[in-house]
Amino acid sequence: MEWVLDSSLAFSLVLPEEYSGRADAFLQQRSPEDTFWVPALWWCEISNALLIAQKRNRITEADRIQMVALYGLLPIQTDTPFHLEGINRFQELALAYSLTAYDAAYLELALRKGLAIATFDQRLKQAAQKAGLGTIPN
Repeated sequence: MEWVLDSSLAFSLVLPEEYSGRADAFLQQRSPEDTFWVPALWWCEISNALLIAQKRNRITEADRIQMVALYGLLPIQTDTPFHLEGINRFQELALAYSLTAYDAAYLELALRKGLAIATFDQRLKQAAQKAGLGTIPN
């Protein structure tokens, strides 16, 4: 199966203050053939969160490097880079569903590909459900 992977779920895999075990349980239920789609901004969000965690002494440099390597093990496919048409669509979705433009990028990708969104972000989850998309974990 294919999913859109939101950064909130990805953060909970590695950041101690966000870890709940739910992300691990979600991943354990996936098959090796599953694919996680992410918008290009996902990599920036992940990178920034890990750098901030290191700067705030929540993780070490070695932890950060190990966490990046963990993401490299996931079957992630990055969507095409952004363009003017996409930016307009993100803004439309952000306004329609009361989302940030960042979260609208995940919703746009899921809508375009007809995929469920794997997220712990309640606002994004509600927007996806309102748009007729599945969300996981429940």
